[in-house]
Amino acid sequence: MKKNARIGIFVFLSLMIVLAACAPKEPVSSGKTSTGLEASEELKKFSSSKEVIEFLKQSQSTSGNYYGGFAGRGVMMAVEEADMDSTASKAAAPTAGAADYSQTNVQVQGVDEADFVKNDGKYIYTLSGNKLVIVDAYPAEDAEILSETEIKGRPRDMFVNKDVLVVMAEGDDQVLAIDEYDFVPRPRYTQKTHAIVFNIQNREKPVLEKDFDVSGYYYQSRMIGDYIYFIAKENVYYFSNYVDMPVLRESGKVIASPSVFYFPRPFNSYTFHTIASFNINELSINAESFMLGDSSTLYVSESNIYLAYQKNVPFGYYESHNKDRFFEVVLPLLPADAKNMINEINSDRGLDQYEKWEKISLVLEDMYNSMEEKEKTALIEKIEKAVEEYELKLEQERRKTVIHRISINEGKIRHEADGEVPGYLLNQFSMDEKEGNLRVTTTTYVYARESTMYNNVFVLDSDMEVIGKLEDIAPEERIYSARFIGDRLYMVTFKNVDPFFVIDLSEPESPKILGQLKIPGFSNYLHPYDEDTIIGIGKETEGNEWGGISTKGVKLALFDVSDVKNPKQLDKYEIGEQGTDSEALNEHKAFLFDREKNILVIPVREVKGRYYDSKYGYYRNDVWQGAYAFGLTKEDGFELKGKVTHAEKADDDAYYGSPNAVRRSLYMGNVLYTISAKKIKMNDIDSIESLNEIELPYEEPRDYPVPMPFVKGIAIE
Repeated sequence: MKKNARIGIFVFLSLMIVLAACAPKEPVSSGKTSTGLEASEELKKFSSSKEVIEFLKQSQSTSGNYYGGFAGRGVMMAVEEADMDSTASKAAAPTAGAADYSQTNVQVQGVDEADFVKNDGKYIYTLSGNKLVIVDAYPAEDAEILSETEIKGRPRDMFVNKDVLVVMAEGDDQVLAIDEYDFVPRPRYTQKTHAIVFNIQNREKPVLEKDFDVSGYYYQSRMIGDYIYFIAKENVYYFSNYVDMPVLRESGKVIASPSVFYFPRPFNSYTFHTIASFNINELSINAESFMLGDSSTLYVSESNIYLAYQKNVPFGYYESHNKDRFFEVVLPLLPADAKNMINEINSDRGLDQYEKWEKISLVLEDMYNSMEEKEKTALIEKIEKAVEEYELKLEQERRKTVIHRISINEGKIRHEADGEVPGYLLNQFSMDEKEGNLRVTTTTYVYARESTMYNNVFVLDSDMEVIGKLEDIAPEERIYSARFIGDRLYMVTFKNVDPFFVIDLSEPESPKILGQLKIPGFSNYLHPYDEDTIIGIGKETEGNEWGGISTKGVKLALFDVSDVKNPKQLDKYEIGEQGTDSEALNEHKAFLFDREKNILVIPVREVKGRYYDSKYGYYRNDVWQGAYAFGLTKEDGFELKGKVTHAEKADDDAYYGSPNAVRRSLYMGNVLYTISAKKIKMNDIDSIESLNEIELPYEEPRDYPVPMPFVKGIAIE
């Protein structure tokens, strides 16, 4: 018995020796629990690139992260890009346009979001491959292409504001640099984000006004009034004594270097977030850059940009963590004599960390050997419980999201505050601003001895301090969709069934659940029908033979929340079998709905079954791709009006990303327009009867950098 106990003790000691062997040389005193993530809260500004390099070097030495890369200062050379040559929500439409028309489905009224299709009630503007195509689309029977403009780089999306059109695109540069002790320059690609401004007063011949570009790859953009704000992101590396700092260019020439702000906080990696703004009428650009962790979620209100990212742990954190845990958790629980001897050893500056632990382990061994079996067992259980609580607390700290509030006002950009909340954000709909407060919903995953998952709602004030919270919602489930509307949050979580929650936020300090509904399936996107009715689009589910859950086709659902304590599902409509999908599940811009027009349209890739392909000798999914058009009322629910496809033969529908895939829909007057990369189709909005169609000049996009030949005689600084 004693032999077995002694073996158990030495297993325990061996584990502690392994953990403590990773400890740093500096002694750690007991006291306030350290997470290893604390740092100064003060926003600072770099005065030079040299300061950035010194900061990265210091971070590397203290945290173990590596920010180095291609050595040697490079010579920036622009990659050759194609010239731009031109060839032949409801709003009031231009002259001779439709009386009413749809606009891009956005999260915040008054904050436009860029998309690859726009319209103004008369013209449709679309990016097809590498071309900007302007179509005189109304009336439908006279529709024709007015102009095609080649866009350099890789066009992503655009804005239209009266007679100004702005294309957001990505381009590439190359840096030629000589690595340390190398003998020849070698290329390294860098990305840049373009804002290409056209005057489209003459739709048949757009005129290039400005071509701004910012260092980094394109993240997202918004238009508020006449101001466009866009964000470019770039990973931060230094190369020997050189770092690529963000720059602003006009027509390829550097015109400014944005100020770079930062917080002296430890990160696994740093990312420049360059926020640029310009007025479409004045065409002068302004920018500020913030060196932060890599953001994953962006929300923009009419007055603020919110950048959010997960709180990541520096690599060097774990090296100090085990020693912190020993001195802060284990040591206080030991008998007084053992505790005193260990403190004395730890304060001996003549010993290195390994010599210290060798002596400490002997003290622990003697301590355990002098104890009775019952006393040893009780102490170990007490320590294990304390360690588990400590690990849980640190795990919760590590699983937080940091949110920065950056004010925007007539093009001015200013960092105002930052804060953090437990858990992870799902997407931009996880945040919402109301009356100066930010409402946030998160899912917390905690990986400890017993993993757990739950959901939360937080309210933060303008200083990004939490003033209200509701935690531990729907344990062991995660958020699939959320929508803040007025003083309510509608939220869907899922594991086996779909709990649809109605949460009251009328008192920001005291969020509370008003009611919930449990039904099969889940919704990925929620959209208001009216103030008492919500539309959900997601997937249907069913139990499988293994006791789990299998997804089926796409499901549309209509929820009545007039009785908040008892929300009801008024109707649902299922499309296709397992494997059926819709871009609208993950991209709200693909969702078209207008209650007055009685129209709801989503793109669908529908799996209708399987068949044997004798040509290739295997079974394939029978796939249809196009748009489903519905009428929708509270009384009658979803009524299928018809379906529209752009495919000319069955094989056109067989794969994801097909240029025949319908991706967007819009209306002008009583005409429904569906848009793919290859085609625009026009149908009657009520009968879905075909009216007309236009073939777009689609070519496969050049979504890759152009190789640059070696240039003789290039000077390397």
